Amino acid sequence: MEIERKFLVMTPPENYESFPCHEIEQAYLCTEPVIRVRKEDDTCYLTYKSKGLLAREEYNLPLTAEGYEHLRPKADGLLITKKRYCIPFGTYTIELDIFEGELTPLILAEVEFPSEDEANSFTPPEWFTEDVTYSGKYHNSYMSRHGYHPEA
Repeated sequence: MEIERKFLVMTPPENYESFPCHEIEQAYLCTEPVIRVRKEDDTCYLTYKSKGLLAREEYNLPLTAEGYEHLRPKADGLLITKKRYCIPFGTYTIELDIFEGELTPLILAEVEFPSEDEANSFTPPEWFTEDVTYSGKYHNSYMSRHGYHPEA
């Protein structure tokens, strides 16, 4: 079970580039249910995600690089590319996603929790702008089909 909250970020903290960073590329084979292929640095995998906003099932299966390269062109919509910075925050890790390509200038922060109670009692840092946990339009699977339109 994945339990996470998601926030818009307008201005990341000054030192965000000093934290560990992952290069991520992902594409969606299906959005209902969500089935995606992802390359994170040199690791590839196929992911299934159930419906849900705050909490949902998630399963990752390893893929070879060849398998990823074979499946990626079969995806619908945009190929999503982003840099993910992993920033410690108390007992949590903030995953700060700086989107590239067609989803620029979007910046999202995600925080995963062991329980819904912890997720609901979380106090975000001041540099988080808006809680978009319950807005499906900030799911990567949605943006792969519809893009990012901040004015919408």
